[in-house]
Amino acid sequence: MVKKILPVPNDEAAYKLHQQWMSRALQLAQDSGEAGDVPVGAVMVDEAGELIAEASNRKERDQDPTAHAEVLVIRAASQALQNWHLNHCTLYVTLEPCPMCAGAIIQARVGQLVYGADDPKTGSIRSVANLADSAASNHRLPVLGGILESSCRQQLQSWFTQRRKVEG
Repeated sequence: MVKKILPVPNDEAAYKLHQQWMSRALQLAQDSGEAGDVPVGAVMVDEAGELIAEASNRKERDQDPTAHAEVLVIRAASQALQNWHLNHCTLYVTLEPCPMCAGAIIQARVGQLVYGADDPKTGSIRSVANLADSAASNHRLPVLGGILESSCRQQLQSWFTQRRKVEG
């Protein structure tokens, strides 16, 4: 199957809106990094452009291997909407989702995924695997990658560089 990676929007207003929400996800990621978790932030927005939920990685803080930003924001959005079908929502996340998160996104029927930086190690949307377009997927997921990509990548690289210095 051919991956449905959407081009960066030509519509300046749409692009600015994507940047706005990704900026919020970057702020959440910063908070997560300062708290000792890998800095990944996620925001869920409804079709009217209203914030439904936001989250950041909490694996270390919660001692929970499933506490990725994407899983937490899906849980919060589902609770807020009282519906696990999120097909009218857009998920913004600073890093390409891993296999677990890609699976959760597919299961939640998220309407669109917008992410910042590719993940060459575990990215499961286009970098390493393509779960959304695989035969195992029961949902077709429109994807827009590369929104504020350099900021998202730089945030992660800086965090890991600092972490290595501290751990010596």
